[in-house]
Order: sequence, then structure tokens, then C-alpha cells
Amino acid sequence: MLTVLVDYDSGNLHSASKAFQRMAQEVGGGDVLVSARAEDVARADRIVLPGDGAYPACRRALGAVDGMVQALEEAVQQRAVPFMGICVGMQMLATLGREYDDVAGLDWIGGEVVRIAPQDAALKVPHMGWNDLVVDRPHPVLEGVESGDHAYFVHSYHFLVADPAHLVAHVDYAGPVTAIVARDTIIGMQFHPEKSQSAGLRMIANFLRWRP
Repeated sequence: MLTVLVDYDSGNLHSASKAFQRMAQEVGGGDVLVSARAEDVARADRIVLPGDGAYPACRRALGAVDGMVQALEEAVQQRAVPFMGICVGMQMLATLGREYDDVAGLDWIGGEVVRIAPQDAALKVPHMGWNDLVVDRPHPVLEGVESGDHAYFVHSYHFLVADPAHLVAHVDYAGPVTAIVARDTIIGMQFHPEKSQSAGLRMIANFLRWRP
């Protein structure tokens, strides 16, 4: 089995690749490859799309990699290859991102990415640091993860899903902030599982074992 982490110069690939390699060794999850080649995505059994920074810059960078968006579409949408989006990689699943400009996303999960607006003016944006997950519905990648488990966030925008059935988990930041979205063979996490200690590593291991 091959898990490919997509390299488009917009993600913290070092820590993510280390975490995926570690868990792949522990659960017999096969090989982990960091690649900017569309042909590697086309042969992958699992695909991970990280993303750090501003949504428009990440979306443009992904689109600039020759053949990458087409390879992702064919693998995930047509062949149902299990997919995980992390941070902005999760946000790009949306129909539209509204950071600075309105920028079209991959539109794999309907909704839009909007600025966090805490109801408590004392809370700062970006939402940065540890927060407690609230699991809204079960998912195989969350097996062994419960409400109250911690995840590590660094973001100013979050994903408002069009269909509530696609919201898997949120956190409270003086109002709900989307933490995990999913549908079919696709899952996205606003937080960084590779930095979220035991809960994050468990989700990575579950993803590598996932047989949707």
C-alpha cells in the first residue's frame, strides 16, 4: 500500500511525513511518499493533502502543479481513493474560500470557508493552540477518539458545510468552529493531527487502516 503526501510547496511536510511514516510502521500501513508528481498521486492507495498559509495562495499553488488537480479528481472522485485534507488542505475541499478574495475550491464537500467570529470579543483570531474536540457523529477515522480529546489548531478561517451530515466534529471557541468534515472516502481536519499527540496519531493510524 502506498500513501502519498502531496507536495505543492504549501504544507509542513516534514512533521506530517514523519508522523505518517511512524504510524505506517506501527500498523503495517505500507509505504509513505512525499511527492509533487501527479503520476505518484495516480498510483496512490491513500492521498494526504496538507496545507499551511492563506487559502488563495494554497489553491493557486496546487493548481500550478502540472496535472495535480486532475490526478486528485480522478483518484478521489472517480476511483474513491481514501483522502485526508489537513488544515488548508481540508479547507480546499469546499466550494468556495473567502479569505481575502473569493476563490473556488475543489468543491468535493459543499460549503464555504469563512473567517472565525468568536462571540466573545476577548478571544483572539487566529484560533491558535489546543482545543477540545466535540465529536458530532461517528467515523471510522475517529475510532478510539472521544469528545474532550485535544487537537492542535492554527487558523483564522473555518469550513461551514452546506450539509450538516458532513460535519463530523467541531470545537468551541465562543461559538462552534469546524474541526472535521467528511463524506464517502474523503475526510478533512482543520487541526494538525501530526501535532496533536496521541489523538492525532490515532487518527492517522485509523486513516491508514481505513477500508471505506
